[in-house]
Amino acid sequence: MMTPRSEEELAAMIVAARGPLAVQGGGTRGFAGAGDELSSAGLSGIDLYEPGALTLVARAGTPVAEIEAALAGENQRLAFEPMDHRALLGTTGQPTIGGVMAANVSGPRRIAVGAARDFALGVRFVDGSGRIVKNGGRVMKNVTGYDLVKLMCGSFGTLGVLSEVAMKVLPKPETQASLVIGTADVGQAVAALARGLGSPFEVTGAAFLPDRGAVVRIEGFEASVSYRLGALHAVLGGFGDIERLDAEASQSLWQSVRDVQRFAERAGDVWRISVKPSDAPSVVAALPEGAEYLLDWGGGLIWVLCAERTDLRAGIAPFAGHATLVRADAQTRAQLGVFQPEAPALGALTNGVRARFDPRGLLNARRTLAA
Repeated sequence: MMTPRSEEELAAMIVAARGPLAVQGGGTRGFAGAGDELSSAGLSGIDLYEPGALTLVARAGTPVAEIEAALAGENQRLAFEPMDHRALLGTTGQPTIGGVMAANVSGPRRIAVGAARDFALGVRFVDGSGRIVKNGGRVMKNVTGYDLVKLMCGSFGTLGVLSEVAMKVLPKPETQASLVIGTADVGQAVAALARGLGSPFEVTGAAFLPDRGAVVRIEGFEASVSYRLGALHAVLGGFGDIERLDAEASQSLWQSVRDVQRFAERAGDVWRISVKPSDAPSVVAALPEGAEYLLDWGGGLIWVLCAERTDLRAGIAPFAGHATLVRADAQTRAQLGVFQPEAPALGALTNGVRARFDPRGLLNARRTLAA
């Protein structure tokens, strides 16, 4: 494995490459591309942290745990709540901030604060020609031409290898609590989640666990959380019996939702489906017999555990969204493809962008761009 220790060394390795490079951060997401492994894990360290400005700059290989520890010391956090894939995928290593941004890894709080890409202020990366590129900065601003910050977030290393990321961080709330609405019906659950999200009570999590019920989360100052939770209880009372979870129980449940712990160490393939929340009940109804699922993002994100080598896309088509094969053996990935096939017009645009940044086709050659 190639593990450069500086941006210049990274650029030299890409220039010298004579074949495909499999780009990865900590190797925890299981999306290895073709070719020689190139890891950004050696580019590690927090270069700048200004708590008063809510700004942090870190090299791409910096472990997420190191960043979270530094933020916790100032009572701040990564508000987009990045998932830890290790339990679900059975991988080891340390998730890195570069890997999080390259895959746009965003957790349950996305419905309230946005995705990982919405917190990226600037990036430095090395493209497929070995050029060192910088875009953005330490403040949010509009730029002309390519918005490379947004483009790199979700590119899965196909356009360049991230070397540095500048991010916006947010204060950590004083407490949290959740309500669990006791319903087993997916249609009723999605309606309850929509009602909660449409309320003025600032819901920061909205999930459905079929064996538990629909769950909504409130965060903030203790007095505010108590008031808003009571008001939300009144709004959602018509959907079923309601259980209240205190801060500790709420945090544990949402970490489980974030990391899809229910499917960890379970046999079968795991899919991640993004749809309009209102379409979730019909997509669930089309799932193959025996499949298990849970909903996040108010129904906009569906995690599915199903029998190995199941072509889930064919089974639930047509639907407006995309299905990503998150966990499966190499043969199934090769046969079905990890990412949703692109429409011809979008595929042409994707190929044009990739040719601009990686004209030799070196970087994660078998991947496609994904949202």
